Amino acid sequence: MQRKWMVTAVVCAGVFMSSLDLFIVNIAFPSISRSFGEASLSSLSWIVSGYAIVFAALLVPAGRWADAFGRKRAFMVGLVVFAAASAVCAASPSIGTLIAARIVQAVGGALMLPTSLGLMLPEFDPRERHLAIGVWAATGAVAAAAGPPLGGLLVQLDWRLVFLVNVPVAIAALIAGRALLVERREESALRPDLLGAAGFTVAIGALVLAIVKAPEWGWTSARVIGLLIVTVALLVGIWRRSLRHPSPIVEPAMLRVPTFRLAVLGSIVFFAGFAAMLLGGVLFLTSVWHEGALAAGLMLFPGPLMAALFAIPSARLGARFGYRLPGVFGGILAALGSFWWITHAGLTPDYLAEFLPGMVIGGAGVGLMIPTLTGAGTSALAPERFATGAAVLTMGRQVGSALGVAILVAVIGANVGELSAFKSGWAITAAGGLAAALTMAFVRTGAVARRAPAAEISVGAEACGEHVLTT
Repeated sequence: MQRKWMVTAVVCAGVFMSSLDLFIVNIAFPSISRSFGEASLSSLSWIVSGYAIVFAALLVPAGRWADAFGRKRAFMVGLVVFAAASAVCAASPSIGTLIAARIVQAVGGALMLPTSLGLMLPEFDPRERHLAIGVWAATGAVAAAAGPPLGGLLVQLDWRLVFLVNVPVAIAALIAGRALLVERREESALRPDLLGAAGFTVAIGALVLAIVKAPEWGWTSARVIGLLIVTVALLVGIWRRSLRHPSPIVEPAMLRVPTFRLAVLGSIVFFAGFAAMLLGGVLFLTSVWHEGALAAGLMLFPGPLMAALFAIPSARLGARFGYRLPGVFGGILAALGSFWWITHAGLTPDYLAEFLPGMVIGGAGVGLMIPTLTGAGTSALAPERFATGAAVLTMGRQVGSALGVAILVAVIGANVGELSAFKSGWAITAAGGLAAALTMAFVRTGAVARRAPAAEISVGAEACGEHVLTT
């Protein structure tokens, strides 16, 4: 095997683990709940939301830290942290320990994801880098397709294996990475804004807590209003700080580019619905239809499979004809999948007639939308800003995921076994898809009217190894 593909295999192992955890953990929720004395859905939701929030906040700072101190070092540290945290997740004696370990997992994932691209691309000729990026991006689609059935199989034995499976993969990647990976750093890279990242974590965490607890505390309660005030105050402060900081967590110049701004907004609303759909599907199958974990995983498999099948054609269609059309159709199809469940799903299980069509339709929409959002966002930037843009878009995805799970928990609440609660929950997915479709309808077709040149953005903000795209 050529060296470039061996390096690709190593770094994609890290990408695969961090992506797999999003899809494999959901299937374990019912078993985790029983293991910890019927833990509430609001408590369990932090297993997903805690990971998503910390991952979102640290993604760009981690990439910048890696630029300054070495991408190989950052990737290897990320592997160690992720594997160690996975082992702690598997051995957790309480729900609090599990959530804390998931947050540490997110730190490892944030170190691995941006550095993986920065380590891989220099191994390829500039004319081949689009292929490398395609393989890198497709790793997430493979993880999505493998997650539900693999998770269902492991949960049949013990839910702790869902986390423990990461350890041997990480060890193999560590051994291979030590021999194969070349250290790369950017001497002019500036220190990341860790204070801004901490503030962002607290802001989104406060917002998620307010949404999750609002049904219990009351939307007009002092605690909920206080949390919302904290969120707004911190986000305003972070924005003002970003205008002055030489290496902010989000570069304001990027958000002044209309197409990129729309892609970030579309990512937030679409992934809010997508995350609600992932968790809602598991809970519906296991709580309303009372399917086992393995059966539920297999029932969910067609959705991510359709997403994987539609992802590459969608990317090609967007690159050739513009991103508006696949984005609008993708959002509409995702919404139609949820509408199918709202209008057809009943208390008596009928998978082929009631559930499968929604998975197929919605999965096709997801496959159309995800590469479209990334393509539209990065195409609006100068080539040397591609990886930074991809990091900000991923941040938007994770924020949307955390908010989607929180809204689903608030809607379903204690009514996790009632069909009416899930029909309300599926409305979240439908709303997210339609909102994303509306957002993409405003994206310019053909050539992008305005790109964000590197000169507009602070020279020191070399996040996620984007300069390797131009070497």
